[in-house]
Amino acid sequence: MSTTEPDALLGPADIRELAATLGVRPTKQRGQNFVIDANTVRRIVRTAEVRPDDVVVEVGPGLGSLTLALLEAADRVVAVEIDDVLAAALPATVTARMPHRADRFALVHSDAMLVRELPGPPPTALVANLPYNVAVPVLLTMLDRFPTIERTLVMVQAEVADRLAARPGNKVYGVPSVKANWYTDVKRAGSIGRKVFWPAPNVDSGLVSLVRRAEPVATTASKAEVFAVVDAAFAQRRKTLRAALSGWAGSAPAAEAALVAAGISPQARGEALTVEEFAAIAENKPAATGPAEAEPAEAGPAEAEPAETTSVETTSVANEPDVENKPEQSA
Repeated sequence: MSTTEPDALLGPADIRELAATLGVRPTKQRGQNFVIDANTVRRIVRTAEVRPDDVVVEVGPGLGSLTLALLEAADRVVAVEIDDVLAAALPATVTARMPHRADRFALVHSDAMLVRELPGPPPTALVANLPYNVAVPVLLTMLDRFPTIERTLVMVQAEVADRLAARPGNKVYGVPSVKANWYTDVKRAGSIGRKVFWPAPNVDSGLVSLVRRAEPVATTASKAEVFAVVDAAFAQRRKTLRAALSGWAGSAPAAEAALVAAGISPQARGEALTVEEFAAIAENKPAATGPAEAEPAEAGPAEAEPAETTSVETTSVANEPDVENKPEQSA
């Protein structure tokens, strides 16, 4: 691990001074809240188990708080930043505060959803304070496009952290939970209070650890086929799978046939299934036979259920918690 001067990391005064120099004013509209506590970013790096040989990719580095802490521990850090002003300033901050590690840092000025390659060796870890409004699609996109990422630790809104780490049967288990489990083993890794941000957000934050599966989900179905089942199941999560999957299968009887073939009760609901069970359903999708039959309305609440989908190709995430003031950058 590199030896770093005690004052290399950014503190509250450093953050405010940098922001003032750059003319950056954190706003609710941009969801900008900067981490001002060096102990917090070091805790994130420890929890992520960053190793001296790791190539870490960071999304949304902001002013550089977490970036500098990562450079203390990793071999290389590649930061992806969409903001023009912040992207232009970060290399200078790294050079000024950690000159002996500056050659180990690279910046990609882009929207993370558009990044398909990174400079230097393939990344082995992803550590980031993700923008809360696009946290899930950014996370899934990075895991999908960079299969060399073995370990991930992200800081997200506490509610989103709970959903990512939820297990079948949990009331918050849904699309993000299942899709994250397609790639990784997921668990909650801690909580972060509001006082370590400037300005303090209106929500608490949570840490989520995701470790790449040693073996992929055993299935003959493709990821797209499995995810189509997941999206359909949770689009109407109050309905039984026989009803919820009728459009996907072509009819309610066809959905029932696929479920029975997969060994799953047609009366079950999506929130009870593992990713492996969704894969089994995808494997048994019947061949298209014509227009879908209408499924009779089920007894129960007449209230409409919002669609819950999470695509790795879009930043739109239906049913994600609405956050008025959400941290967007990690520094």
